[in-house]
Amino acid sequence: MSSAAEVALAALGDPVRRRVMEILAAGEQSVGAVHRVLQRDLGISQPAVSQHLRVLRDAGLVAVRPDGNRRLHRIDQVGVSAARTWLDALGDDPLRAFQQPLDALATEVARGRRRSAQSADARRSRSA
Repeated sequence: MSSAAEVALAALGDPVRRRVMEILAAGEQSVGAVHRVLQRDLGISQPAVSQHLRVLRDAGLVAVRPDGNRRLHRIDQVGVSAARTWLDALGDDPLRAFQQPLDALATEVARGRRRSAQSADARRSRSA
């Protein structure tokens, strides 16, 4: 995975930042406009919105341009393309790439449950 794709996908790991991207998908927005939506939907403060926008800018997913004393934010297709390229490389079934690790996790969870049940049974047998 390219460094740009790693940074972009890491930034999109946060649900608030994904919501910011959804808001910006409608077109250029000021910090205030993004804040109004996030405040209404999630109770997010303006400084927190600014921080999320900064992370998205640093990841190359959002671009900003001055407009008088405002800053207008928009989706930067260059950063989005890096993430899209990596996802496209996974093929028609991107979840397939994650299936084996998820199967391994499910196996470990089942083992842990069995061990816990066996330990509980052993404690009950000793106390009986």
